[in-house]
This record gives sequence, structure tokens and C-alpha cells, in this order.
Amino acid sequence: MRCASMIDMIDLIRKKRDGFALTAEEIDAFVQGYTAGQVPDYQAAALLMAIFLRGMTDEELRALMEAMIRSGEVLDLSTLSGPKVDKHSTGGVGDKISLHLAPAVAACGVLVPMISGRGLGHSGGTLDKLESIPGFSTCLSIQEFLSVLRRCGLSLIGQTDRLVPADKKLYALRDVTGTVESIPLIAASIMSKKLAEGIDALVLDVKVGSGAFMKTRSQARQLAETMCEIGRRAGKRVTAFLTDMSQPLGRMVGNAAEVNEAVAVLRGRGEPDLIELTRALGGEMLRLGGLVTDEHQGAARVEQALAQGEALRRFAQCALLQGARVDLAHAAEADAWMGCNLHPAQPLPSPQAGYVVSIDAQAVGLAGVELRAGRKRKEDDIDPAAYIRLDRKRGEAVEAGEPLCHVGAAPDLPPPQREAALRLLRSAYQIGPEPPPSVPLILEVLR
Repeated sequence: MRCASMIDMIDLIRKKRDGFALTAEEIDAFVQGYTAGQVPDYQAAALLMAIFLRGMTDEELRALMEAMIRSGEVLDLSTLSGPKVDKHSTGGVGDKISLHLAPAVAACGVLVPMISGRGLGHSGGTLDKLESIPGFSTCLSIQEFLSVLRRCGLSLIGQTDRLVPADKKLYALRDVTGTVESIPLIAASIMSKKLAEGIDALVLDVKVGSGAFMKTRSQARQLAETMCEIGRRAGKRVTAFLTDMSQPLGRMVGNAAEVNEAVAVLRGRGEPDLIELTRALGGEMLRLGGLVTDEHQGAARVEQALAQGEALRRFAQCALLQGARVDLAHAAEADAWMGCNLHPAQPLPSPQAGYVVSIDAQAVGLAGVELRAGRKRKEDDIDPAAYIRLDRKRGEAVEAGEPLCHVGAAPDLPPPQREAALRLLRSAYQIGPEPPPSVPLILEVLR
């Protein structure tokens, strides 16, 4: 394959801009060149936008994913005994499922090698949540990653310089250039990481709704089918869930606050939607791993691992092995172990009495970005203590003046950003005289 210096990036951008398909050689040269620093951000961003607007053929998508995998190395987990199954979410608001799902499934006998991402647009990132735990390192070498996986059955890291480094750079660039919501770019990003992990099977959680990158069910199904086909062609067992993201998951949005909420699930408590989705995804992971005959039996085993404290013990062990300076397994309360004091919060009162008809999850996520719980630029620092607590969710009653949510922000947050966050949250809540019809959390399962 040619290196980036041997291709004309301007010609490549024009070609894609004008609707022509790129060759596998051109795509490989771009990916390897950008990874090596030979292609500047502004040209990479221009090509990503052209792809966003023009799409990609199946052949282009396959070439992009394979080039991204070739940018690093593929893990060999054959020396580890037991099924290797991962889960990946396409991203949502308040989605902390991985934090308690991975240790619950590991406690049931499945190895979970999880390579996760950072916040993307209005959507929170697993790595940012984990790094709000004092000392927790998501930047392990491959040898360290395998050691943690061998010792406790799970490990949660980001891309290393050796494992899909192309996606690490492209992921950060997409976050700040308006090129997130693209089926080929999402599919290539997710599946390149997953196929590089050396897993046997994969469960996909494809979000649908205002807080998702796929706003409609048909878009989500197209993305799910694309990723399932990629995985199956690579010889992996893949199941995709289409799940509702028209309102945030759980009640906390913000990194440290979401970790606390996940720990509550690990302690056998937690919000009903978090528990429902954990049971469903975990049960399917156990089924694909061959440890149970059906997903219902698997869900029961996941619930047992949570209730008996084994999932909490696994997460605590993983956290300590990855450098955490706190031992959550011996903390008395779910919010006592964090070592990260959340900012003081102010209430957002309801302007009227009634029922919460809807909550625009994207607006809530964007409010979190204004509070510095997410990034506007890829070099921005995250404030782990910033958060939004949803006091009322869809279908719940509220009186005039009662809080719809609480907003925790740093004292030095500029007033315009604070007011922008409050304005977004006011617009997110719709109040009506009657409760809305219920919406199922799990919309569809593709096997």
C-alpha cells in the first residue's frame, strides 16, 4: 500500500466530495498516513465530512475497517481459557451500563476484554467515567491489559498506540467536527476495535432516539445490520439490541455521578431501567458465550451475581489492578468510596404541575457539555464532578416549583455556560396534564 506522501489528499477529498468511491489502496494510504501524522487534521476532517455527506459503499466500509485494524495489532487471547465476549453501545446520555455489566458477566464465567471510547458529542464516554475514579488508569499496555483480564475476568481500557491507533485519532477528530452521526464511520470505529480484541462474540446496544446518534428506528436497524454483517463475516457471533434513548438512562448524567450510580447497581440496588438493560445484555452475552441455553437463564445468573456481591468484588478487583486508589468493595455506602466530591447542585424548578411527557436526551447531554462533563474541543479537560441529577423522568408527576432536576457545576464555571446549561435543560422537559404512554426500553433484538 502507498503511504500518504504518495497520494494527493486534495484529490482524494474532491473525489469523495463529488460522490465517487475510493479504492482500498486510497483508503489505506489515508488511514496509515493520518495515524503516522503525515495527514493534517484539517484534511482528515474534510475527508470525514465528505464521507459523512456522501456515505460509503460496502467495499469502502470494509476497506476502511480493515485499514484501521492494520494500523495496529490484533490481540491473541487463545492462551486464556473460557469464552471471550464483549458488549458495545453506540452511545447515549447517562449510559453507564458497561461499568456494572462487564463485572457481572465476568462473575458468571465469561472473559470481558472491553476497549472503550471517550465522550463523543453529547454522548458520554466509558473512559471518562472510569478516569473519574482516583488513580484508575485506562492506558494500559497490551501485556498489562491481558494480565488484568487473566486475574479478574475483565479489563476496561482505551485504544493503545498499538491497538487500533487510527480509530483513537479519528474518533477524537469526529467528536469536534460534526461527523459523528455517520453509519459507515460509526460501524468502522466500533467493529475495528472489537475485531482487534480477539473476542469470540459481541453484543451490540444500538441506541435509538433523541439522545442517540441514530434518531430513528430504521437508521438504528441499518447500523445494527451493518455491524452484525461485519462481525459475522469475521467469524464472530453477534447480537444487536435496539434500545430506547429518547430520555437518559438512569438518573445521573456526569462522570463521577454515573460511576456512583453504577456502583449502586453493583450493590444490588439501582434504577429499574439500568437493571433491566443489564439483565438483558448480560443474559445474551452468557448465551453467546455458551454458558447458558437461553438468554433468560443468562439474565437470572447476571442478577444473582449482582445480588450476591460477586459482580461488585470483580469490579473492585479490576479497579485496584488498574491503579485505583480506593477500595469500593469495603466502602460503607455507594457514594462514600469515590474520593471525588460532586459539585454543589442547584434545582431547576418545574414551571407548572403535571406529568413529564418527555425529556430530550440530546439537550440533557449538551447541557452536560456546557457544565464541562463533556468536550467541545478534543483538547478540553473533563470536570469529573459536574453532573445533572434527573429528579423526574418520563411519566412521573411533578408540582409547580418542585425540582425537575439538579445541576452540579464548578464554582468557577463562567455564568454564560451555566445559563446555557439551564436553558437547555428547561427546553428538554415537556410537561403535560396526563402521563404519556409507556415506551419499551428494548425495542428490537437482531440475532
